[in-house]
Amino acid sequence: MAEAALSAAVSPPSVAVPAPLPVRVVLPWALFVGLLALIALYFVGAEQGATSLFAGSGVHEWVHDGRHLLGFPCH
Repeated sequence: MAEAALSAAVSPPSVAVPAPLPVRVVLPWALFVGLLALIALYFVGAEQGATSLFAGSGVHEWVHDGRHLLGFPCH
């Protein structure tokens, strides 16, 4: 009898389930973040030499350590 009272008094906590996000809300942000990632990858990985958008080596010097960290050769 004590077991029945104990099991009735102790109920498992309810778990809040988040509402699913519609794709039309997430897609613009995913595209924006993807575009920013591609731009960052270009500047870190390919902004030098023939594909350079800016003259000089300023961008290369700013991202030099990031190039080595990500495994891009630069010299």
